[in-house]
Amino acid sequence: MGCIAHRLLLCGVLWGVAPVVVLGSGVMAGFPPTSDSQVTKANYLYPPFNRWAFRNAGAPLHTLMVPRGGPIYAFQRDESRLSDYRTAEGDRLTSLFARNYADSILVLKGETLLMEEYFDGASQTDHHLWFSMTKSLVSALFGKYVAAGRINLGESPTEIIPSLEGTAFDRVTVQHVLDHATALAFKENYTDPTSDFALYYGPALGMTYKPQAADVFPGPNVIYGVYDFLTEFIKPDESITPGEQFAYNSANADLLGWLLVTMAQEPLNKLISEGIWQHIGAEHDAFIAVDRAYMPVATGGFNATLRDAARFAMMIRDRGKFDDQQVVPAAWLDAHLKLSQRDIDNMSLNPVYKTMPWLAYRNMWWILDAEAEEFCAVGIHGQVIYINRSADVVIVWYSSQPDASAAASPHFLPKLSAARELAQSLKTQGG
Repeated sequence: MGCIAHRLLLCGVLWGVAPVVVLGSGVMAGFPPTSDSQVTKANYLYPPFNRWAFRNAGAPLHTLMVPRGGPIYAFQRDESRLSDYRTAEGDRLTSLFARNYADSILVLKGETLLMEEYFDGASQTDHHLWFSMTKSLVSALFGKYVAAGRINLGESPTEIIPSLEGTAFDRVTVQHVLDHATALAFKENYTDPTSDFALYYGPALGMTYKPQAADVFPGPNVIYGVYDFLTEFIKPDESITPGEQFAYNSANADLLGWLLVTMAQEPLNKLISEGIWQHIGAEHDAFIAVDRAYMPVATGGFNATLRDAARFAMMIRDRGKFDDQQVVPAAWLDAHLKLSQRDIDNMSLNPVYKTMPWLAYRNMWWILDAEAEEFCAVGIHGQVIYINRSADVVIVWYSSQPDASAAASPHFLPKLSAARELAQSLKTQGG
């Protein structure tokens, strides 16, 4: 949503030139809202409307529920520990995050919650759109099927989905899909309203606005949902060998979700609920956006409250275990950090990321330091789950950055750098 790109978007949502709007009395002001403050499908990705929309994504998007289950996990709390904390630049962490469009932040050391802050009217009961952090959640679920021997990472996706034969995915392996190394000819151009993304992919996802796109029907419209887009539109880039180039492409996560539901013969929202969400002591039900065919959007549609995102992150940090229950296979989560030189080269040779701190991208996670077991899930507009196993730290933050891209945003790296600095400080302190 994680999502980082040299363009202004990398998660399956349109980002063009923001409409010129002069707000009178805020966003969603009045009952009913004034016309100039109304959030719509056409403006929900743009500031200032995005701050309300990302906390209320069920309004502009169609969604399905992801129910919680079992006892709610209660965090230990010691917020006094960071009450006087300053970054190396002398900033309060809350001040740095607030001025960089954060909506909220939560810090965990071990099982102890050290900070939980909300900004600009956000609250602990707000759900927030994850965007491409969803990819990492779906990857965690996928690992259960890998561990069970339901799928071989070296095989072609066509072994599971025969309708992919003859498409761009016919020549790749499942591992290529997980690592965004599929050498697709489809390029995600989000600024051109005549691009293939704007005309086909975005409308199929159901997460962008195109006049009358929501009113079409399947049948006459060859590309109705995202699965149609994968089979009917995407072609291979014959100049590139799969596995030899990292090129972030949201279509890979769409395919990952399709593989899951095909193997399980159950909808993705149910699989996430029963496979993960009911086993992490979640406080709230979650929900997930659906595409035009009402299939859950694996590439960036998940929504959850901040504390529940932290519970998920804590499970990932603790090698798939939560409250003495093995939720996700430890071997699968460890595999993200077992990098080959090819993985590292694929990232370093991509000019988009030359100013970014990422070491590699593996199994739908962004790797910062494999030795320290430091990695992230990332979504556009500044959504991050930061995990540092060596420091026993989790930091989660939601944002409504005006710019979508992490690579291009001046509001992304200051928060990530501050999180890494805090984790190192907590590691040094111990306890």
